[in-house]
Amino acid sequence: MDLKDQLKNLFPDHEESNEPEQIEEQKHVLYVQKEPMICKFEKRKGKATTIIEGYEGSDEDFKILAKEIKTKLSVGGTFKDASIIIQGDYRDKIMAILKEKGFKTKRVGG
Repeated sequence: MDLKDQLKNLFPDHEESNEPEQIEEQKHVLYVQKEPMICKFEKRKGKATTIIEGYEGSDEDFKILAKEIKTKLSVGGTFKDASIIIQGDYRDKIMAILKEKGFKTKRVGG
């Protein structure tokens, strides 16, 4: 008895089809907050960094946002202590990306 016969025995109502299966894609929706996110510039160990803080949603959503920003800007960075740290001074570009997504932003420093 091969696998198909075993499956027919287990699921007698199942009908085999050659049509591709329809998969519904669910777009992940980020939490839009009331308070603006803070986008600030710091120098750490002599190197410029952009820090984004103040996200009120879940950490998992913030990590997704961090990855998206790093990919769009083609830069390195990390997610640490409820803030996104991006290598370099990209405040203006990051603020434009966040505004495009519907977030309010506030520029801090320099």
